[in-house]
This record gives sequence, structure tokens and C-alpha cells, in this order.
Amino acid sequence: MDQLSFAEAEYENKRRKTRRELFLEEMDALLPWQKLESKIKRHYSNSKTGRPPYPLSVMLRVHCLQLFYNLSDPMMEDSLYEIESMRRFAKLRLSERIPDQTTILNFRHLLESHGFGQKLMLEINKHLTSKGCSLREGRIVDATLISAPSSTKNKENQRDPEMHQTKKGNQWYFGMKLHIGVDADTGLVHSAVGTSANEHDITKAADLLHGREKRVHGDAGYAGIHKREEHKERDVECHISARPGKRKHGRRQ
Repeated sequence: MDQLSFAEAEYENKRRKTRRELFLEEMDALLPWQKLESKIKRHYSNSKTGRPPYPLSVMLRVHCLQLFYNLSDPMMEDSLYEIESMRRFAKLRLSERIPDQTTILNFRHLLESHGFGQKLMLEINKHLTSKGCSLREGRIVDATLISAPSSTKNKENQRDPEMHQTKKGNQWYFGMKLHIGVDADTGLVHSAVGTSANEHDITKAADLLHGREKRVHGDAGYAGIHKREEHKERDVECHISARPGKRKHGRRQ
């Protein structure tokens, strides 16, 4: 067995587990890693993700860490160097090679080019259903921005055509947007759709519903959802937050 590094030795002697550690332990036990890897394996063997390439299990876990914590490629690389719990989740050691941001980017592009995002999500949902984690009647829909440096360009000196800028509050962002559908009772993510940052939240709401929910909850970005053509046949209660300008402010008692 290799000698422990100072970081690993200090980690072993910790007295309590952090919330991040508990969450990652839960994800490690919950996700069907072998089934997910089997979906990707045939395509990964021919991919250019490093010389020699990192094990598929490592790169898939690194990709999941990016999704869990909404990290850019450079931030993911830094986190693998700085945070021992993330390295352990990814089955990496500080004394070994750590994937750099280009390797992380190439793996993400591999998943995107073959449409693996939706395939992996379906596999995870199937696995959770088999474990008794069934979907209930309520659904929460929301969207989050995934920002990227606006100055970053590719080899053709162009920005990613799938990314655009959008304004939130008084600040401008450049990047993409992740639309998410979550079961209201269990908190399980049922669906996720990625778009450019300037795509309005409400336009992807139909893709986040499974069709059996009785209630839909959302913030003000989903105001008027019940009036849209794709939702007219749905028999659901829409609980949508009012826009800030329309809220009535009562006096404090």
C-alpha cells in the first residue's frame, strides 16, 4: 500500500464528517455506477481524454461532482487538488495524476456529443424506481444559470454557439441554463434540460413534467404557465410565486 500523504493522514484523523462528505457518501451508495459506465464504455474507449486515459469510473465521478456543485472545468480541477472528500469520491489520490480542465472538458463534450445526459438520467430514474423511490403527485420546476467566461473562445476564435448572455437582476451573465424538475415530496430529480442562458424558464417547463403530477410549484419565472398551449390539457394545480412588483407588503406587527 502506498504511503499516505499529509492531506490524507489529516483527513483520516478528523473527528466529524462534513455535510459534503455525508452527501457524497450517499451519492456514492445511491447511484448505479456500473450501469452508467456501461452506457458510455464503448464510446469512451476511443475518446481522446488523456494519454494514457483516466479510468472511465474516475471521469464519470468527476463529471457528477461538476453537476452536484455547479463547477466550471477550471474550478473542478482546482477542487480536486484542494478538497480531499472530492478526491475520494472520484477515486483519486493527490500523489497520482489529477485530471486537468482540458481532460474534464473533453469528457463533458463526449457525453454531450452522444446525448448521454438524458440516457444517464433515465437510467438513474429507473434504478431509483426499482429501489422504491417512486415519483409522487407534486413537482417543483426551476432553472439555474451556469456561467462561463465570456472571453473564452475555441480554436476558430469563436465563442460556443450554444452559449448566450442574459440579464438577471442588474447583472449580465454569459453561459447556459439548466432547467430541472424535482419531485416535491422526495426531492428526487426527475428531469433536466440544458439550454443557452437566454432561454426563458417557462419554455422548457413541459419537458420537466412527467404527466402524472397533480401540483406544480415554481417561482415567478413560470407565471402564466397554465395559459400556454402545451399545458392546456393538463389537469394540475399551478402554485406559482407572484412577481416581486405585484406582491403586497403588509405592515410588520
